Formats: sequence, C-alpha cells, structure tokens
Amino acid sequence: MNVKKQLKDGLILQNPVLVQLLGMCSTMAITTSLFNGVGMGLSVLIILTCCNIVISALRKVIPNDIRIAIYVVVIAGFVTIVDLVLQAFIPALSSALGVFIPLIVVNCIIIGRAEAFAAKNGIGASALDGIFQGIGYTIVLVIMCVIREFLGSGSFGGGLLDPVKGLCLDGTGAGIQIFPSEFGASILTLPFGGFLTLGVLIAATQYLLRKSEEKKAKKEAVK
Repeated sequence: MNVKKQLKDGLILQNPVLVQLLGMCSTMAITTSLFNGVGMGLSVLIILTCCNIVISALRKVIPNDIRIAIYVVVIAGFVTIVDLVLQAFIPALSSALGVFIPLIVVNCIIIGRAEAFAAKNGIGASALDGIFQGIGYTIVLVIMCVIREFLGSGSFGGGLLDPVKGLCLDGTGAGIQIFPSEFGASILTLPFGGFLTLGVLIAATQYLLRKSEEKKAKKEAVK
C-alpha cells in the first residue's frame, strides 16, 4: 500500500474531475457558493470512503455478473443516510444541493472507484483511495466556487461566512464582499460559467501534467 502515491493520484495525477473527467455534472451545477461546494465535496468524500470500504470487504463474495447492481445498492444506502442527516441537521444545504444529493447514487466517481479500485484491493487501501479521491474532488469544487463567486459577484464564502456572524454552518452567511457585485462578470454565476471555469481548470491541469512529463523525460534522457 503506497500512501504517498495514492495521495498524489487523488489530488493530481488521477484527480476524478480534472484528469478522469468524472462527476462533472454536479461539479458545474452546484459550484455557485463556497457553502455548496464544501457541503457537496464532504458528502461525496464520506459516501465514497464508506462505499469503498464495504465493497472491498465484500469483493470476494460479490458475484461478478451482478457486481454493478450491488455497487449501486451499497451506494444508494450510504447516499440515503447522508441525505437524511443533511435534511435533519443542515436543511439549508440539503435544499441548496437539491436533486444532486440523491444523484450521487449514479455519480461516476463513486461507481468508477468501486470498479477500478475497491473491487481489487484491500480495505485499508480502498479506504485511503476513497479519502484521497474525495479530497481531490472537494478541492476542485472549492476552487471553482471561489473563482465563480469572486469573479462573478465580487464576494467570497457565500453561505459559509458572514462579516458579522463569522462562520455560519447553517448556510445563512452573506459572504464577504470584496468589490461591488455590479463590477463582476455575472456570466460566471450562470450555468455557462460552470462550463467555462471547469474547462479552463481542466486545460491548465493537462498543460501542467504534460510539462511535468516532458521535464521527467528530459531528465531520464540525460541519465
């Protein structure tokens, strides 16, 4: 079990959104405020980790012919638990994320990691894979939220931060206004802004990864 490699894969080399291009629908849809991004990211992280652990523990007894159906049942169970917890304790987040919480059941990130990793590795490694892939997903959501919120409306921390109340876990934070909203590129707060922001992030990531590979190849050539 190579923890360092798993961490690097989850955050950069195999980032679920920027490299594997999975879960992009929810990524573009809910990244309009920091509150939504953090909430969705942590929800996916918890569900992904729990599902990886259960599927890894059962991998030797799951019939190959119906493995995908069983994966969906396991995922649906944990999604239901998270959804009910959010409704009970953070209703504002549950309302803001809406249908995208139940849709985690068919999120390609979770099904993909179950098939590609948890079904082939031990419980410990699968748990770490879920945590690191979840962190990688959450980081992308947070970056997109910050970019879209700041450039689109001139604010930061919408729903989560408030100039008077400070940290707001109930989603009531007004956010910190950096500059007047009328000077922002309001298109970034619209659905098209999600496509544009994600496209730029993917392009930048691919460029940096390619440069890293070229640099590594040059070093190998010198040796």
